[in-house]
Amino acid sequence: MAQLSAVGVAIWLDDLSRDRLHTGNLKSMIENKHVVGVTTNPSIFQTAISKSSLYDDHIRAAAETGEDAHGAVRRFTTDDVRNAADLFTAVAEQSGNGDGRVSIEVDPRLAHDTDATISQAQDLWTEIGRPNIYVKIPATTLSLPAITAASPSRPYEAGGARHDRAVSVLRLRRVGQWRTCARTSRKADNRW
Repeated sequence: MAQLSAVGVAIWLDDLSRDRLHTGNLKSMIENKHVVGVTTNPSIFQTAISKSSLYDDHIRAAAETGEDAHGAVRRFTTDDVRNAADLFTAVAEQSGNGDGRVSIEVDPRLAHDTDATISQAQDLWTEIGRPNIYVKIPATTLSLPAITAASPSRPYEAGGARHDRAVSVLRLRRVGQWRTCARTSRKADNRW
């Protein structure tokens, strides 16, 4: 891992759980295994929550207060992403924010609703409140404006909203074309 890191390979972990945070496993991987980022998605959190007893008290408390499942899961995931981002703060600072990031994904059910996608990306950015997170946005046709909205001119994108799930070359080209057109339009309107 040290050799890979030395030649510029950014080693990311595709797994985050409260167990990794509480046992010090993630911290150890950052310090000893050269891990420089973590990516998450709803499936990763579903597995983490279902296989760990560390969420049990929080689940019971949510049920007792009448919090719905979506609200509780969102709170668990944003808490875990925030705590992981804190562990990566030094990595982010040392790399000029090139590394040391933790991802969270906009609810994939919103992939065909541009306004809801943008709103949730903003909400996640604000709720987590860490500069070294990025918000993943599914690369569906209707999400293209939301992806384009992810520019340095908006605070929630400063940490890096990015597209996700560009599953074909054609879709990837369309995302690139859409972003290029939006950048040109923003320059023309002096919105940079």
